[in-house]
Amino acid sequence: MIKKPILLQVTELSFAYPGKALFSNWSGEITAGLTLIYGGDGRGKSSLLQLLAGVLPAQKGQLQIQGISLHAQPDAYRSQVFWVDPATEAYDQITVLEYFSYLHKPYPLFDETLLENLIEGLALTPHVNKQLFMLSTGSKRKVWLAAAFAAGATINLLDDPFAALDKTSINFVMKMLNQFAQHPSQAWVISMYQIPQGMPLAGLIDLGD
Repeated sequence: MIKKPILLQVTELSFAYPGKALFSNWSGEITAGLTLIYGGDGRGKSSLLQLLAGVLPAQKGQLQIQGISLHAQPDAYRSQVFWVDPATEAYDQITVLEYFSYLHKPYPLFDETLLENLIEGLALTPHVNKQLFMLSTGSKRKVWLAAAFAAGATINLLDDPFAALDKTSINFVMKMLNQFAQHPSQAWVISMYQIPQGMPLAGLIDLGD
């Protein structure tokens, strides 16, 4: 078995909300392929994704993407990461197509050809000229997923990627994740409260029930 390259190194990470410690001196490695963050409600799945994204400041610890340190080079670190909070309203006033166009600058490897297939596969075609606030929760989530798959980032963080999706879209996302699981220089980190069947995992982070 070929050992996958380590893309994200976490060293002695500590984080706590007032009155609730989530991580204490936690260290881990994220390799190329698919890593699952698994755990029950309140165990810190979404918080860990935000810590890895560099949008939630840790109280202690080091995060490095292929030698690029979040602490020493925050902009360079974040430029290697795709993350969007599924509940964000930050892009509500622009259209779906404007959002995708906006991503070309932070993600120079953004794949327009793949995006066309993603828009079709996720049934977003009727929505591309709508402002994001007009979309249902499920359709908004499809926009974030399409953006992630097309962005070309090294580290891709998806919070509960199947939430609010119809069965056809779940099957399409599953197919895309299975394809990207084979990518030699991208890591896909997904958080879920259960372990999905038929997904080739390179790593599992179990936060407990």
